Amino acid sequence: MTATTEDLEAARLLLSRLGVDPADLIGDAPTGNTGGERPPMPTLGEWIPVVAGLVSQSTASSYGSYWKKADARWGERPMDTITATEIKAMAEHVRSTARVRRNSRGGRNAAENFVAAMRCLYKHLVNDGRLDERANPAMRVTKPRRNASTRRALASDRVNELNDIVSTTGDDPELDALVCRLHEESACRRGGALALRRRDLDQTQCTILLREKGETERWQPVSPTLMRHLVAHFDERGDGDPESQLLRYANGNPITKRRYDYIFGRVQKELDWARSLQVSAHWLRHTTLTWVERNFGIGVARAYAGHAESGSDLTTTTYVKADITEVAEALAALTGEPHPLAPVRTPRTTTE
Repeated sequence: MTATTEDLEAARLLLSRLGVDPADLIGDAPTGNTGGERPPMPTLGEWIPVVAGLVSQSTASSYGSYWKKADARWGERPMDTITATEIKAMAEHVRSTARVRRNSRGGRNAAENFVAAMRCLYKHLVNDGRLDERANPAMRVTKPRRNASTRRALASDRVNELNDIVSTTGDDPELDALVCRLHEESACRRGGALALRRRDLDQTQCTILLREKGETERWQPVSPTLMRHLVAHFDERGDGDPESQLLRYANGNPITKRRYDYIFGRVQKELDWARSLQVSAHWLRHTTLTWVERNFGIGVARAYAGHAESGSDLTTTTYVKADITEVAEALAALTGEPHPLAPVRTPRTTTE
């Protein structure tokens, strides 16, 4: 039987009312590709370097070890032949073989990161029109639920103990004290501190430009004292290029994340409580942001942290959004130093 024009019109009308695109009924219809023919399917080994060149350097670094594991297992196989069951099984293998540390959580984070790394590969495959979203095996694998963070704010006496160890021990206490002061004042992430350049220091307004995860940028107030030390540090150790990295060793070489391992490895060796908690630079961020939230509210704390204005509480943040002057005011209270961006509060007068 051959469908008549009226039959085809009726079918189109029915599909339209159901909200169905006729192309969705064709199993191998190309998605995101108007050329009519889907591009060839790459092997996993061929696709990894392509995606590594598309994502940020930090993302490529975070996912790199997991991509290597996947490449070793499936490198020669076309991407559309790897199943959700295989990805799930590999995630469990990554979980069971994760390196055991004092703060390990049974490999849960490793398994979560492996699934995220695979989703990243397949997301770009879908975006490129090489695979239909409905055939994406990585999206059918549930990430392990993340445990609540064990980090918390440190008491002021413990922060003092930490700073005492940092500033009186090691092969470059001047550098290490500056690094910790930077984290304690700005609540920056490690990546933001390492990315800091001389040109990112605004001496007039006492602010630094932080470039952190998600390719975000924000101007963050710092105290006049810290600003002077940052400028002097680069004047003494820098290469004179305002585009180059700010934090440097005494020999002029830029520091890396290995310096953080050295700093907090030293702290943990000297302080039992720090070793038990596995204290790192991120604990300083928690400490500062908790103090800001308790004293200035969640809106100022969110701005101080540089958190994105999105998520489940988006409507609320519309009303409690803070600006840089309020962040500067919180910093001034934290450090006990006036800041050029902090508003001057005049006492209220009462009239009878």
